[in-house]
Amino acid sequence: MSPHLHDVWFVLIAALWIGYFFLEGFDFGIGVLTKPLARDRTERRVLINTIGPVWDGNEVWLITAGGATFAAFPDWYATLFSGFYLPLLAVLVCLILRGVAFEYRHKRPEERWQRNWENVIFWCSLLPAFLWGAIFANMVRGVPIGPDKNYTGDLLDLVNPHALLGGALTLVLFTFHGAVFASLKTVGEIRTRARRYAAGLGPVAAVLAVVWLGWTQHDTGNGRSLAALLVAVVALLAALVMNRLGREGWAFALSGVAIAAAVAMLFLALFPDVMPSSLDPRWSLTAADAASSPYTLKIMTWVAAVMTPLVMAYQAWTYWVFRKRIGTQHIPEPTGH
Repeated sequence: MSPHLHDVWFVLIAALWIGYFFLEGFDFGIGVLTKPLARDRTERRVLINTIGPVWDGNEVWLITAGGATFAAFPDWYATLFSGFYLPLLAVLVCLILRGVAFEYRHKRPEERWQRNWENVIFWCSLLPAFLWGAIFANMVRGVPIGPDKNYTGDLLDLVNPHALLGGALTLVLFTFHGAVFASLKTVGEIRTRARRYAAGLGPVAAVLAVVWLGWTQHDTGNGRSLAALLVAVVALLAALVMNRLGREGWAFALSGVAIAAAVAMLFLALFPDVMPSSLDPRWSLTAADAASSPYTLKIMTWVAAVMTPLVMAYQAWTYWVFRKRIGTQHIPEPTGH
């Protein structure tokens, strides 16, 4: 049994979060864009339909990341979910309401009914997109953890300039990612407008990325995290260029690379800690200290080796089946009054 299997699981959990933010990032972005980008009910439905077949599959990555953390690093899970209870609860409530909104919006044709559920989709996409950045910013920066490895702070300890800037970055970056995805998945005027939104959001995301990732690198980074930071910034700038050239597939791939590299940078800066203590480095939770028993990690590794390729293959097949572009001509006229 390798004594470093807990390091392998740290990498696997990081990969799950990368997959989640890559996929749910454009998912959240589309939800945020339903208000500023779409001009009427039909266009909002076009945007919602671009993620209709895949949004629930994207959230599987979050469930798996949470479950893997619980099983592989129970102390990390306990400290994270107790210390970040309120923001994580807010994310969970938003994800529940957002799922209900996707399913219920089309159940009745009345404009008021659909508009109310569209408001839920907008706010329950915007808030998690912001909160995830704030949560990860605090996790990497460090929070008050005492000698007993328990969180000793309160909600106000999680509200700080680093966290707020991290939340602003993920919100803008995910919205940019969503705009690029919308341009890739739609036709007609909405496609052109999505490219314009991406062109406007991209520079803002790039500035925020340089400032916040640079700040994080300065405080907790190392050589490996610096390399990931550079990849993130270069990929984001390249995505902007591809968007301007109308190469939407490349723009989407590169915006995804930027998100993946940014999340990788955070985990590289975090390791070997999983929850740094801002009170005393000796009280930080490390991957080795927070891990489950070697036997548990061994069983989990075998299960992951069998199931992960199957899940990824199924999700890839889903995206392939629903790869076609859609536009307003594919949406029937509303019948409500």
